[in-house]
Amino acid sequence: MDSKAVFSALYEMCEENAMFFSGGPERPTGDAAQRLVDTMVTIQEHARSLEPVLAGFSSIYHHFDFDPHVHANGYRSLVKVVRCCLLHIIQKGRYIASNRRSIFFRMAHSAGEMEAYCSALCQLRALLYLAQRLLHDNSHGNLFFQEESGLSESFLQEYASMHKACFYGRCVGFQFTPAIRPSLQSITIGLVAFGENYKKHQSGIGVAAGSLFTSGKYALDPELRGQEYERITQNLDIHFWKTFWNITETEVLGLVSMTSVQVKVNRALSVSPEPFDLPMVSDPTRMVTICPPAAHIGPAQIQMRLISSELREGQDSEKLLALCRSEGGPISLSLGLKAKKCPPSPWLVVHYHGGGFVAQTSRSHEPYLKSWSQDLGAPLLSVDYSLAPEAPFPRALEECFYVYCWAIKNHNLLGWTGERVCLAGDSAGGNLCITVSMRAVAHGVRLPDGIMAAYPAILLTMYASPSRLLSLMDPLLPLSVLSRCLSAYVEKQVEKVSTLGLVRRDTALLFKDLKQGASNWIHSILESTRASAVRDTISSVAIPPPSSEQNSEGPREFPASFEPLRSEQCAEMKMDSSPIFRNPYMSPLLAPDQMLRGLPPVHIVACALDPMLDDSVMFAKRLRNVEQPVTLCVVDDLPHGFLSLSQLSKETREASNVCIKQCCTHAIKH
Repeated sequence: MDSKAVFSALYEMCEENAMFFSGGPERPTGDAAQRLVDTMVTIQEHARSLEPVLAGFSSIYHHFDFDPHVHANGYRSLVKVVRCCLLHIIQKGRYIASNRRSIFFRMAHSAGEMEAYCSALCQLRALLYLAQRLLHDNSHGNLFFQEESGLSESFLQEYASMHKACFYGRCVGFQFTPAIRPSLQSITIGLVAFGENYKKHQSGIGVAAGSLFTSGKYALDPELRGQEYERITQNLDIHFWKTFWNITETEVLGLVSMTSVQVKVNRALSVSPEPFDLPMVSDPTRMVTICPPAAHIGPAQIQMRLISSELREGQDSEKLLALCRSEGGPISLSLGLKAKKCPPSPWLVVHYHGGGFVAQTSRSHEPYLKSWSQDLGAPLLSVDYSLAPEAPFPRALEECFYVYCWAIKNHNLLGWTGERVCLAGDSAGGNLCITVSMRAVAHGVRLPDGIMAAYPAILLTMYASPSRLLSLMDPLLPLSVLSRCLSAYVEKQVEKVSTLGLVRRDTALLFKDLKQGASNWIHSILESTRASAVRDTISSVAIPPPSSEQNSEGPREFPASFEPLRSEQCAEMKMDSSPIFRNPYMSPLLAPDQMLRGLPPVHIVACALDPMLDDSVMFAKRLRNVEQPVTLCVVDDLPHGFLSLSQLSKETREASNVCIKQCCTHAIKH
């Protein structure tokens, strides 16, 4: 159904229902009937304003794609979400029309449903206006507003005050595939119940137990759930989120693991922080010393997990067994020492988990990693790097690089021949895959044969982009929570970490053009979009800020005839503009060309509805511009973090298969 047909069907549905509930002998009486009439009228008003805006974006968004075969960028995503909302409204309106004469028709329930989606449509209208401002200020094809002041700061202020509860109640996850919505609803119910009991108990177990008794009311009252979810995501600190995610990992993992693939080897390892040497790629007769991680917390044991679907030679050696740490659970190695052993695999996958640099472990990602090991026929080494705020940047990067080098040095212990190695990670882990490879280039040691980064966080600044506007409605990645995670990642060390201190002396040469690269990187990417015809087309959709006559009371981002819904309490949002966010080892998208040249093939799997989509699109363009091998695959209708949900639906399992089969395997072979 094209956009014209969608709007036509919407107008017809609204007019027909409004007429029925507002007049005639069959008109139902009462407050619910009037609510339905008022809502139908308001939906039509929003739709009439949205129709030309949507048409405008549809005419220009292809200019921002990675290539003609990968149709994805934040502008496309916004259009898709609005269309999805309109289709939900049409579906619910038609249900009302078909059942309104039935004695079983729940008028108040239907009024509540339509009001929720009407509110969502109002907020989406606001996001499209903000996206038009982005087009105006980024008319040459950049998806990001490249400053943290001005427009980016204005967007942050709008996010802090705009109403978001409608997206967490009846409408939660409406933009995603229907198969995932029940899981998202369970997550939101669990979160708000956990939040209510968070400060009433000292232990996490007590909070979890109390949450079971309070979750019922949030399941029955979606409006209450949405309001409480908004309050929690806007105002609770990073320690709440760490506690919630840790409880979720502890309590839920056992249930998920019961249905996951069984593997022969699942061992938690702990390696002592000792220096060792690796040969230089340019001259194997010369050695490079790999120093153990030392930032913030000093030398400490480095934790990791070895997963292998088959027991391979070396994985039961006495030296490896000496590195094993107990987790207080059942036997890690499922077969005895006399079990039949397979020969070493020609490849290894080194994995870095996601979690916003503040949460999760290799255990969180065990279910899909087991499947990957079986499908690849290769062992995986997942790194349990230290987490912020206790261990902020660059501690995680130091540990991940150290483990990568340790795996190369000790390949015989891991059931691997040492021939080929791939780095894989999701979200924060995708960032670490790229930055570890950048450190390998700087140190002159062997590079991985490929990188698979799933929905990676590649730009950690608060620069505004169209896909980042989706954080207003995303139940798994609200901007307020994301900003707390990033602030925790740079906490306590802004003045202690220098860019040059991250790597050895040879890195200094790579940074000589950092200032020029970080400030002008976009211009070299988008020369092809500077044609006057393209500029004119985009300018016809973009809108400037309202004029000063409309703006007498201060800055305003929306037309004078429109105002989005506002929250009763604003979010506690702080613009952290620390220069550490622009460090290339934190935000690889801002790295100068010299630091990107020489990277291994990069294979990015992004989500079309992810607030971080534009990170992936722009980074893929940057790599292509410096003639680095790169592929970008975009999956539809799934949220950020789908790998952690891979056991819950057919769609997430298929997306997980995309990651391992189309990206990891390709990287390993090439």
